[in-house]
Amino acid sequence: MPNERYRAAVEYDASDEYHPEPAPPPEVPLWKSGGLRIGIHTSIAGDIAQSLDRANDLGANAMQIFSASPRMWSRGIGRLGPADAELFRARRRELQLGPVVIHGNYLINLASPNPVLRARSVQAFHQEIVRAIDLGADFLVAHPGSFCDGRAGAGILAIAQGLRQAARGLKLGPLKILLENTAGQGSSIGSKFEELKAILDACADLPLGVCIDTAHLFASGWDIRTAEGLDVTLRELERNVRLERVAVVHMNDSKTALGSRVDRHEHIGKGKIGSEAFARILSHPLLSGRAFILETPIDKPGDDRRNVALLWKLAGKPLPASTAAKNIAKAAPIRRVRRTPAKRAAKRA
Repeated sequence: MPNERYRAAVEYDASDEYHPEPAPPPEVPLWKSGGLRIGIHTSIAGDIAQSLDRANDLGANAMQIFSASPRMWSRGIGRLGPADAELFRARRRELQLGPVVIHGNYLINLASPNPVLRARSVQAFHQEIVRAIDLGADFLVAHPGSFCDGRAGAGILAIAQGLRQAARGLKLGPLKILLENTAGQGSSIGSKFEELKAILDACADLPLGVCIDTAHLFASGWDIRTAEGLDVTLRELERNVRLERVAVVHMNDSKTALGSRVDRHEHIGKGKIGSEAFARILSHPLLSGRAFILETPIDKPGDDRRNVALLWKLAGKPLPASTAAKNIAKAAPIRRVRRTPAKRAAKRA
């Protein structure tokens, strides 16, 4: 053939191929260093970034906040301003504070049989997820909901569907949604570990976990006051939802008795659970690595600071050094200098 003389054999060399650099492994957040994380729910009044300083000043190295009013339906799209979100992220990096937990709106009820309330709840929870992503939060805590019509199974299915609808179209990234156990009051879902498991199983495609509230545990019938009772509770948690999915523990004493099914928080050591129980929770090996977040009431000035300090004490740890120094400086009495008549005259001159 006349063209054969122009043909050349092309040799394949694998080294000529373009091989993109492998993606770097995700950075491990500083708060996952393995140390004890004690936090408290703080106010977002004024500037949401100030909540970080409030938590830090109280002696906490973790925190929980609402991203908007917890008892009002947000108007419009419900997003945070980009400048506010960036300021929050930057200040958090400076303080090395974490995890940051967002607590969802109290009005949200994904289990509601009322179509209007359900649609509003799905939309509101969608906005909660968006704001949590904007702030770079680690966890978003949600109350499962109340089924109201006497059918817990239907309520569990509605919650699972609502969670998937609220998260549709969003890239959650490192954000994880945590279902909080309830005290069992009324028709609320989540006081039984089996109910939490059913929701988790129905949403296998979502990054879900569990937040355990000590006051809710106690009110729903789990006697965590003793070492034996705590071990039984943790074994049941492991059997149903697996302890590796428990990321946050809400540390609240209870004003109400064991099995009361009534949710009333009390200061640490002043309720029906007692200080010794919280010391065991903080040091229990099966709960190592969790964030312990206070939601205790503030009945008088300084209650929040006292509850944070008590948790560190029960854990056998000092307050973080920088924060302890600030508190000492704030608490230092002001010494008045007495001046002689001659010095007073010189001062006036």
